[in-house]
Amino acid sequence: MKFCIQSRLDSQSNELMELAKKYLEEFGLQFDEENPEIVISIGGDGTLLHAFHRFSHKLDQVAFVGIHTGHLGFYADWKPSELEKLVLSIAKKEYNVVEYPLLEVQVVRNNGEQSTLLALNEATIKSPDVTLVMDVELNGNHFERFRGDGLCVSTPSGSPAYIKALGGAIIHPSLQAFQITEMASINNRVFRTVGSSLVLPAHHNCVLKPVNEQQFNMTIDHIHIVESDVKSIIFNVANEKVRFARFRPFPFWERVHESFISDK
Repeated sequence: MKFCIQSRLDSQSNELMELAKKYLEEFGLQFDEENPEIVISIGGDGTLLHAFHRFSHKLDQVAFVGIHTGHLGFYADWKPSELEKLVLSIAKKEYNVVEYPLLEVQVVRNNGEQSTLLALNEATIKSPDVTLVMDVELNGNHFERFRGDGLCVSTPSGSPAYIKALGGAIIHPSLQAFQITEMASINNRVFRTVGSSLVLPAHHNCVLKPVNEQQFNMTIDHIHIVESDVKSIIFNVANEKVRFARFRPFPFWERVHESFISDK
């Protein structure tokens, strides 16, 4: 089996990376940064996001697993003290692969150019200087004209992250869906938005169309992009899925409980 390791590059993560590489090679596994079958992320959820985008072009061939060197994460659920146990399980191939839905973001420019990106957690659109004004279409029908600070569109697995802080719902990642939440929308006697998070199923899409010619900032997970001259931004549940190597049960709601409620 071929493997690769993504480190947060702090001293503890780098030390664990060298140990994991040494142990796995002793079991006969091959270190391969181009075509791995399993990618080990050592750091936190942010490190795994970097690993995901590094290998987003071959998601059907790669499974991810995370070791956290800080707080427990939704993606990085192994402790540094469990490294040898994890290595042994990888060497014996004692794991199942689970798949989570992703968000497809397609940017269409006025000159006809298009670009498509995948998000594991979420995408955001904000205006750097003035109020963001976007027409929101759902399945080809005009839904509302949004005015406010921005919009956040999230996957189910990303729902306990940024979109939760915006008042969005936490959605189980077994659901093929995506969620749209407003950031500080303007609602008064003149301007109206729905003011609630919208959860769309896989066969629906959302299209944002800038009303004014303005520059705006986009994020795709940790990636920051400055956009202008945009005709529309189209959001769908992606055909691709992210694959995680699951070695032991760790139910989603248990992760939510430990992250937000448990005082242990």
